[in-house]
Amino acid sequence: MKISNLPSQNNEALAILKKYWGYDSFRGIQHDIIQSICAGRDTLGLMPTGGGKSITFQVPSLMMDGVCIVITPLIALMKDQVNHLRDHGIKATAVYSGMTYSEMLTAFDNCILGKYKFLYISPERLKSELFQTKLSHMQVNFITVDEAHCISQWGYDFRPSYLNISLIRKLKPESPILAITATATPRVVEDIQRQLQFHEPNTMRMSFERANLSYIVRETTNKDSALLQILHDTTGSAIVYTRNREQTTQLAKLLSDNGIDAISFHAGLENADKDVRQQLWQNDMVRVMVCTNAFGMGIDKADVRTIIHIGVPDSIEAYFQEAGRAGRDGLPAQAILLKSPHDVATLRRHIDTAFPSKQFIREAYQNICYYYELAVGDGDGLYKEFNINDFCHRFHYFPLPLLSAFRLLEHAGYLQYSDPEDSSSCVKIVVDKNELYRMQHLPDRCEKVLQALMRSYNGLFADLMPIEEVLLAQRTALSHSEIYEALLILNRLGVIYYIPFKRIAHITFMQSRVETDEITFSTEVYEHRRMELVQRVNAMIHYLTAHTTCRSRMLLEYFGQTDASDCGHCDTCLANGYSQHPTNTQQADHAQQAIVALLQDGNPHPFQELRAMPLPLDSIKQALETMLSEGEITYTDGFFRLT
Repeated sequence: MKISNLPSQNNEALAILKKYWGYDSFRGIQHDIIQSICAGRDTLGLMPTGGGKSITFQVPSLMMDGVCIVITPLIALMKDQVNHLRDHGIKATAVYSGMTYSEMLTAFDNCILGKYKFLYISPERLKSELFQTKLSHMQVNFITVDEAHCISQWGYDFRPSYLNISLIRKLKPESPILAITATATPRVVEDIQRQLQFHEPNTMRMSFERANLSYIVRETTNKDSALLQILHDTTGSAIVYTRNREQTTQLAKLLSDNGIDAISFHAGLENADKDVRQQLWQNDMVRVMVCTNAFGMGIDKADVRTIIHIGVPDSIEAYFQEAGRAGRDGLPAQAILLKSPHDVATLRRHIDTAFPSKQFIREAYQNICYYYELAVGDGDGLYKEFNINDFCHRFHYFPLPLLSAFRLLEHAGYLQYSDPEDSSSCVKIVVDKNELYRMQHLPDRCEKVLQALMRSYNGLFADLMPIEEVLLAQRTALSHSEIYEALLILNRLGVIYYIPFKRIAHITFMQSRVETDEITFSTEVYEHRRMELVQRVNAMIHYLTAHTTCRSRMLLEYFGQTDASDCGHCDTCLANGYSQHPTNTQQADHAQQAIVALLQDGNPHPFQELRAMPLPLDSIKQALETMLSEGEITYTDGFFRLT
């Protein structure tokens, strides 16, 4: 459905924005993107983290007939956005791993019947026969590709599963595509549009400049000590990024032992455990989240004051996205990167880890064939569970270069390694209700768990249902291990059928096994991609070691914004003569930006809320006087509002 009457379209878009989100106006390029997609044009929107990307597809879908297909890579992000939409009274659903066949079928059929406006789905699911069959019967207004940089082989976070999007483009050629991302170099911008088969180039850009965010590189020989000092000297919510899972636990304990509330997060946690930890931090019950890059995407927390990187990311793109999660409320915030004398050498070693020698890759292929006892000429399409720890132990590999070898073998068309997916625990009650109610003398723990199961989940008598042991633990006051033991007892007694949670990786052979010396890599697969990584790493090293150029300007120029100016408050600006203390005028300007950010929700706010902002009281008062005199805000019955 295309909307061509521009005045009525504008009025409808604003009415929807006001009705569901309470805002009186759009920000930045939001309205331009909405107009473009409503006109049926393929559109690429470049917006910084916190720029309001979700509004650009949620509003136009509500203006059109049909369902919007939203492709996004993280289950947690899907659940979060679906819950937000439902909280606003908007019908939305998601399909992801861990759902039963009947649940997926119900979700797809309801989309066909027009009961949902949004269907969130992972790129891996696009190639399933069930989805493609059901999609052909859906009325799709347009397709949204979130984190669109993942489709570009020249991007820092290329995910081959994103190439599946071309499958649904063929099934729904009349539905335009809206691609959105916060990190894309000019080359990646071009590649995104090519991979998504845009009918014509159409890119809309919002400045990535974050005037309230101070970028700082701090040199230290003891990162733990520097981390503690920074968090003791600052206030407010914080995120600490590390590069490995073990360090998240170690640093969270270090902070807790030193009086700083902290919790860890990484991809290896169960989904329910992730949700609990995220909510503790999101609701300010824990101040600091110590995490890998698995945390942060789609997190809607505007008041993060400090982002600290203990480990140095291997690209400007990754750093910019993670650092950009600070200060989304428009108030002053810091992104601090801790640099040790060894970091540059570590970054350079990463290149050889990500691109091991071709001989190493060929030997890894040979050994994976031995592992599955696969003869030459056999194995085309073979799909097998893969235990990387067992394989590394048997064939004497380190995991990181091995996974890099698998990634390159996938690009070359030989085999595909799928990251471990969360396979939710599942339960089915295998006795009928009458027999269950007649049962006596079950252990008390089992009684509690059985009652919690039936109160928490519908359909347990009819089908295997995904469950979360963490939720059962909360509702029974039992520990996770006690829940697990009770479920095993009920399984042994024949009351339930229980499949415990496990994380499973898979290997898929994309063609029959070939002789090892017949494996070839094109220049594009190996040499060109390695050079791209070298360039990204060198850009990160330059950012890390520069002492004369404004940090903000370096980041913006990397993404093609050539008109950027010095920020005046990063570590290099301050070292090169900018005053650390802003002038009264600068403080008032910062206060005006912060006031607009606070009042932009359309709700009235008392002076006490404005006074609580981390800015000098005089500058807040000066900003209010200026904005009142210029008619930007109103003051009625003790409350401030945007006009």
